[in-house]
Amino acid sequence: MDYRHIITIEPGKRSGKPCIRGMRITVYDILEYLAGGMTEAEILDDFSELTSEDIKACLAFAAEREKKLTALPRDPHQPRI
Repeated sequence: MDYRHIITIEPGKRSGKPCIRGMRITVYDILEYLAGGMTEAEILDDFSELTSEDIKACLAFAAEREKKLTALPRDPHQPRI
């Protein structure tokens, strides 16, 4: 999914965090709701201005960021988890 037309970053809005379509709802907010057990339907019920596509864009944005993470060398003194 191409999330670039949905996820916006504006320096003066929510401290420059990625938001949905210029609103004050951040990608982080949506991911937290999902991680906390809310369903997509519950989120859409609570935020009538959001769409299913907005939530999918948040997931695509997070997946893209995850893909770009670089693994740092493991500290041999730290226990493995």
